[in-house]
Amino acid sequence: MKYFFILGSNPALSAAEICALFPRTEIILVGKETAILETEQKIEPDELITRMGGTIKIGEVLFSEKKLNFDAIQKKLQPNLIQKESGKYNFGISYYGEKNVNPHGLAMNIKNYWREKNVNSRWVTSKEKVLSSVVVEQNKLISKGIEIIIIENENQFLIGKTLAVQHFKELSFRDFGRPSRDDRSGMIPPKLAQIMINLSKSAIDNPQSAIIYDPFCGSGTILTEAMLMSYANLIGSDSSPKAVSDTENNLKWIAKNYNIADIKSRIFQSGASSIAQKIKAHSVDAIITEPYLGPQRGNVDPQKIKVELEKLYSEAIQQFSKILKTTGVIIMIWPIFKNEKQDIKLSPNIKGFKIVSPISAQIKRQLALTSRDTIIYGRPGQKVWREIVMLKK
Repeated sequence: MKYFFILGSNPALSAAEICALFPRTEIILVGKETAILETEQKIEPDELITRMGGTIKIGEVLFSEKKLNFDAIQKKLQPNLIQKESGKYNFGISYYGEKNVNPHGLAMNIKNYWREKNVNSRWVTSKEKVLSSVVVEQNKLISKGIEIIIIENENQFLIGKTLAVQHFKELSFRDFGRPSRDDRSGMIPPKLAQIMINLSKSAIDNPQSAIIYDPFCGSGTILTEAMLMSYANLIGSDSSPKAVSDTENNLKWIAKNYNIADIKSRIFQSGASSIAQKIKAHSVDAIITEPYLGPQRGNVDPQKIKVELEKLYSEAIQQFSKILKTTGVIIMIWPIFKNEKQDIKLSPNIKGFKIVSPISAQIKRQLALTSRDTIIYGRPGQKVWREIVMLKK
């Protein structure tokens, strides 16, 4: 089958996650918003999207057209226009592409189709040319109706239907509903944590046996998301006793709310420079972490912070070398300090490791990676951006 993935706000990061989850599948990027996969691998879209932080929608490509002939498209769509229960039939249309396309003609054709069957239908619209996952979910377009997707792809148009959308309510619940939060120190978003965990897939044979370690666990977002993704052996540490307590509280909260058992977790207090004394040598499959990124408020000297963090990260990475398996991977965030004159980046000592690209060579040229094969993540106006770095021995 051929599937489409609608990418999030950072296409490079979204594409990297897809590459990690489907390492032997050809991935074609269409524009800046869509990835196309053709695979014999069985995909359960609704289950898959709960584990993906960088994908907004997953759907099936039904057919392609050389021209946007709405009469022809409506006729080909008819087998997919299924009334799943009595009452009004809701449908939506989203167009992904550079052209300014008005789908009014297709919508009227679909309404006429249902009128002939004596069924009332409603065309769900929004101010944007694409429907958000919120609009799709609130109008039950997947469970009771349909969202039709039109993807502009060079000399043709791909026509598909949405099968799953990002579970925004669940992500918000885990972000803002957790019992222990530390807004002052900053917290990694659950979506970014999911992406980072998925980027480590190349080093993971079996989530049930793999050991995931976060040496700067903070409030435990990476570990709690790993727990939800069926990773059963979790280790976390932090130099802050509050962070250790917060992580333990949040792990228990996730286990209770999602009815998860049989998780082996070990959370302890430790600075990053001494962790090799407390974890068995070469036992960890993946180290996934957002370290301390420096002060988030007030007037700070970025050059001074850069020196301090490079020392901290360098010491930590050398400790990682002692506990990481030869086949292991590090997914780590380094801060980028933004100011009017220049971006200040870190260059810690990574002796024994190399930075590797998280994106397959076939689509790498279409995406915005840094000169050292890393991905930048941030929003306009932020003083500190995140650089996602993938390290292997």
